[in-house]
Amino acid sequence: MKTKIFIDGSEGTTGLRIYERFEGRDDIELLSISNELRKDAAERKKIINESDITFLCLPDAAAKESVSLVENDKVRIIDTSTAHRTDSGWAYGFPELSTEHRNAIKTGKRIAVPGCHATGFISLVYPIISGGILPADYPISAFSLTGYSGGGKKMIAEYEAENRNADIDAPREYALTQQHKHLKEMKAITGLSKEPLFSPIVADYYSGMVVSVPLYTQYLNSHKNPEEMTKYFMEYYKGEQFIRVVENGNEDLYGGMLSGNTLSGWDGLKVYITGNEERMVLSAQFDNLGKGASGAAVQCLNILMGCEENKGLVL
Repeated sequence: MKTKIFIDGSEGTTGLRIYERFEGRDDIELLSISNELRKDAAERKKIINESDITFLCLPDAAAKESVSLVENDKVRIIDTSTAHRTDSGWAYGFPELSTEHRNAIKTGKRIAVPGCHATGFISLVYPIISGGILPADYPISAFSLTGYSGGGKKMIAEYEAENRNADIDAPREYALTQQHKHLKEMKAITGLSKEPLFSPIVADYYSGMVVSVPLYTQYLNSHKNPEEMTKYFMEYYKGEQFIRVVENGNEDLYGGMLSGNTLSGWDGLKVYITGNEERMVLSAQFDNLGKGASGAAVQCLNILMGCEENKGLVL
């Protein structure tokens, strides 16, 4: 029997990418809604409750409304918005973090897909806090380089316009008020005592990102050089097909530099540990539309369905 899937918000960037990943799959039945009724609450309610699993690819307020429409107890929700990522009763959709995270997704009825910046940050910080290497009260900072697709349809149109503003020819730092919407989950999921200082940068390329966390080794409890930290991360993510820890630092990088677009189109994430015995940088490189959005959502779906975790994904 095929699993009935509905994508609420299939016209957005994430919804479209999820839809594309279902091409050729014979284990699901996609439920559709006509364009003129896609914002009609009654029609959406009808289809959501006919589905086995509904993806929410909507703004936060609309995602909360869609959850309120669920009446069929068998319906499972995978929400790609920011709305429920730190709510109790919602599984956080990052299975590689721990056995508990994967089991919560497998058995859950409400799954919140991580944010793209948060994915990179949490992939680096969760393991070293849970392992007692980094104190929870460390005054942590991070920066993130991302392609413009992360800003959704409006930003994509701005960057691809024929007569665009000259300011966007160069990388641009944003969220200057330190109020980025991913900060809440970055703190809550990792167990940090305070939100990190976070500087995201958007640049003139379509997709892909690098999130980096610099650390002073003198404040770490252990694993105080890149080699030791690399071995720790390799053991932590051992057997995880979506996360690859680069063993030889930056030797394989073009020009010795981490590029934001290298993994565009790939659904995994690479971890790099670089630096020296005084200062170290932990970096996560991935596609903001892959492991940072629709790829992670489909991975969660596969876990719910009990099929191959990488089905329909590119690794």
